[in-house]
Amino acid sequence: MKNNTVKNLTLSAMFIAIGIILPFFTGQIQTIGNMLLPMHIPVFLCGLICGWRYGAAVGFILPLLRSSLFSMPVMYPAAVAMAFELCAYGLVAGFLYNRSRWQCVIALYRSMLAAMIAGRVIWGVSEVILLGIRGNLFTWQAFIAGAFLNAIPGIILQLVLVPAIMVALNRTGLVKFRKEKPKTAGETA
Repeated sequence: MKNNTVKNLTLSAMFIAIGIILPFFTGQIQTIGNMLLPMHIPVFLCGLICGWRYGAAVGFILPLLRSSLFSMPVMYPAAVAMAFELCAYGLVAGFLYNRSRWQCVIALYRSMLAAMIAGRVIWGVSEVILLGIRGNLFTWQAFIAGAFLNAIPGIILQLVLVPAIMVALNRTGLVKFRKEKPKTAGETA
């Protein structure tokens, strides 16, 4: 148990480091760099590999830490809203994937799609609250543009890259897909 905790903490630190560095590479692509949503990928991977608790923590910490270090994204309201959004991604993806009857590519897509919807709704609610504090409005059009239209390249990248990484990790034996439903505390072996 302790060994697993150390492993998950180490992997979580690695995912935070990747999330801090990755936007430097995608930011060099002038037209769609920010639309690739580079911080989302390590959060999804952390939730899927380490579990929902670690995924949620990494998702919440990552945008706030990156904003503190590099002022990108801007702390208020962008990084704060992203913290709640990415927290939801790591939490929902990790929770649903771990609870799946089988851990396979289909379970990955189900978990990711549910997490994407939940995270975008939470981002929208966060923006409404954060902007409302300052007396600004967050319109339905701004929500649709920010959550879906501008994010299409990032959504496609996530839906291609994250399952590909998980399949590669399964093939190497580093992260194995589970073929049966996990036993709960009430079930006997």
